[in-house]
Amino acid sequence: MSNESAHSSRRQNRGLRALGPAIIVASVVLGPGSILTASKVGAQFGYSMAWVLVLAGLLMTGMVVLAGRLGVLMQGTICDELTTRIGRPFSAAIGIMLFLVVASFQSSNNIAVVTAIEPFLSSAAEPSSDDSRTLPVAILLLLNGVIVAALYGLKKLYVPIEQFMKLLVAIMIVGFAGNVFFARPSIVELLKGLVPSIPPDNNVLTLLGLVATTFSVGGAFYQGYLVREKGWTSADLGQGLLDSTVGIAALCGTTMVIMMTSAAVFHGQDVKLESAVQVGEQLEPLFGKAAKVLFSLGLLAGAISSFMVNAMVGGAVMADGFGLGWSMDQKWPKAFTVLALAAGMFVGIAATAFDVSRVSLIIFAQSLTVVGVPLLAFSLLYLGIKVRSSHPRQIPLWLLVLAGLGTLMTFILAFRTVDSLIE
Repeated sequence: MSNESAHSSRRQNRGLRALGPAIIVASVVLGPGSILTASKVGAQFGYSMAWVLVLAGLLMTGMVVLAGRLGVLMQGTICDELTTRIGRPFSAAIGIMLFLVVASFQSSNNIAVVTAIEPFLSSAAEPSSDDSRTLPVAILLLLNGVIVAALYGLKKLYVPIEQFMKLLVAIMIVGFAGNVFFARPSIVELLKGLVPSIPPDNNVLTLLGLVATTFSVGGAFYQGYLVREKGWTSADLGQGLLDSTVGIAALCGTTMVIMMTSAAVFHGQDVKLESAVQVGEQLEPLFGKAAKVLFSLGLLAGAISSFMVNAMVGGAVMADGFGLGWSMDQKWPKAFTVLALAAGMFVGIAATAFDVSRVSLIIFAQSLTVVGVPLLAFSLLYLGIKVRSSHPRQIPLWLLVLAGLGTLMTFILAFRTVDSLIE
């Protein structure tokens, strides 16, 4: 190998090792909810709505890139700057809303971890037995306990979290891509689906769900904190663009693979998919146990990654909203993260052990997103416009336009959520 090619190889390896913040964002976004939604869209529409996922990915990339650049270019954190420019009540309100949404949905993450683990248990207990209730509770207590121990036991917490999220994203890709080998989707039909088209019967609710589970403004918002954890400066803006592109490409690519598998296997059939676990169960009769295990492996990785980072998003932004710090290694972000974990765990245990309905909690979380998500998007766009005045090259106009379109989309999704809540 020549010196020039060796130097190029080392540079590429350094570039890959430098990736991380957007991979963490992808890991929290690609959870059981997005897996189920992508499966339902594939089953309902086939390949025809692939363009919607590409659109959501572009909007998500714009928001992640903008948040990352704000985190690097601004003197303080996002909430610090909002406090300076608008006031502490505004940044505190953002912290509270995001924390409540995170805490509410954390219960769903707890349930998702249990259901994803079930196919790997050697002997399944009867539904009516005590073991069917005791074992999930024990799993949730153990998992939450391990995360709390890691929060307080590890130093420089960002590094192991980044490495672990990269591993989980890799497992998701392998697990879900494995099913494509069995399903053998049509590449020609997929390419046709990249051309924008109107869904049959103007049925847009499921499609908006696909956009909402891919275009996660809360995840993008946290990118502004992750780049600071990574230690990036203005010299790393090019690396930040690569990181965001690769991270969101991994998110959308994996989601696309799930949708393609569902389109190839379920489209045109009378199949009802009510949970992500059911998708794996439906694959087993067609392709054997290996397909179910692969899907469950990807689902488990998605559930654990979303489970871990989701609570940290709420903890960090809540603490920063009140001016109590923002880093994973600081006292108050850790304390609020533990609070989010505890809230989700207790509701998850109640739902698992005592068959308590989580519908009211989910409605509460959805109600908060009506106000919270547009507010988060507006905050990023507002700061982007302000920072552009002093950093026009680092915050280009195309980025603000893309973020503006993303902000508009959050209002559309908010109206859709109001509609569903009324129904």
